[in-house]
Amino acid sequence: MLGAIAVLVVCMAGIYFWLTKAMGVSMVTTLVMAVAGFLFAAVAGYLVGIIGSSSNPISGLTLSTLLLAAGLLVLLGMKGTSGIIAVLGVATVVCCVAGVAGDMLQDWKVGHLLGGTPWKMQVGGLIGVVAAALVLIPIIMVLHKSGGGIGSETIPAPQAGLMHTTATGIIGGVMPWHYIVIGMLFAVALILIGSPSPMLIAVGMYLPFTTTSAIFVGGIIKWVADRLAARKLGDDKKARETVENRGLLVASGLVAGEAMIGIVLAIIVAFNTKLFCGTDSWVASQAGKLTCVARTPGWFHWWPLGIVVIVGLGVFMVAMSLKGVTRTRPDPGSGGSGGDGGSDGDAEAHAGAETGAGEGAERGAEAEAPEDSGDGAEEKDAGAPC
Repeated sequence: MLGAIAVLVVCMAGIYFWLTKAMGVSMVTTLVMAVAGFLFAAVAGYLVGIIGSSSNPISGLTLSTLLLAAGLLVLLGMKGTSGIIAVLGVATVVCCVAGVAGDMLQDWKVGHLLGGTPWKMQVGGLIGVVAAALVLIPIIMVLHKSGGGIGSETIPAPQAGLMHTTATGIIGGVMPWHYIVIGMLFAVALILIGSPSPMLIAVGMYLPFTTTSAIFVGGIIKWVADRLAARKLGDDKKARETVENRGLLVASGLVAGEAMIGIVLAIIVAFNTKLFCGTDSWVASQAGKLTCVARTPGWFHWWPLGIVVIVGLGVFMVAMSLKGVTRTRPDPGSGGSGGDGGSDGDAEAHAGAETGAGEGAERGAEAEAPEDSGDGAEEKDAGAPC
């Protein structure tokens, strides 16, 4: 294991030397990458194990590494495009390390609970990481080329833009440090007042409003599902956990489906084809410059229809989460008259009463049997000849 890590570190040192053309700078960036990757992998894995994969602080850990690496490169006198590339290279490695650490922790925990063999789970994890690396790059290139470009309005990539701005500002010597200090003091204030998650507040400040509003709508759907589950299931923790797990599966399917559809649409665009075309695109298609499957309907951008779709999606997700889930135990306060749970309780009580009565009769018969046997034996002995 240590030998494999050493080989990877040497390979990364060679990549950093190729980017910076300076041996000292490449050694520093490699050292920062190795130390930060080791420490932040532990932090990411720990937080994912406690809270969940959705709370993996990848952005915060990556920005911390970027600030550290950029500061060291500035002290060493490294500036220009090569310095920016080196900083982003270190941040990229640490970002991937934190993401893979959280994912591997979740996967291997599930494998441990299911009784999986440790070395086989490790081999499976290595295969997954390599396969993802080979598949991910072509998809990103297609999205960048045919999806409008990473960083555009179509694919804004706000975290990547933030990291690029930070690296450029530090290496170029134009970083407004007073804003960084204000942000740090604001984070301290949020911690002192007991804010649930200061990092989520910070993420919401630099994400586009369309993204944060979509997250807010998802939170409303989750709140409605929790209220309905509490009203239907009461304090039955097992049943409510079933509802939550179903909701997570439905939401995960929605996220995965949206991502897959986005990739499919990007591939279609890569072949100079559009499913729905506006007036300009339709004119271009008539000239043979573009292939249009159909013209965009007039109601396509009608905002009331969008609201109907969102409400319908929320109702579907809540209904699928609550579908078929009943109490695993009767409500203590129902008194046996709470619908199906009460009927089941009455039936069980009646069956228990019959069982108890039958057992009492059998015990009574067993108690009387020895006396009858004894009397019969005495009469037989009295009537027998000597």
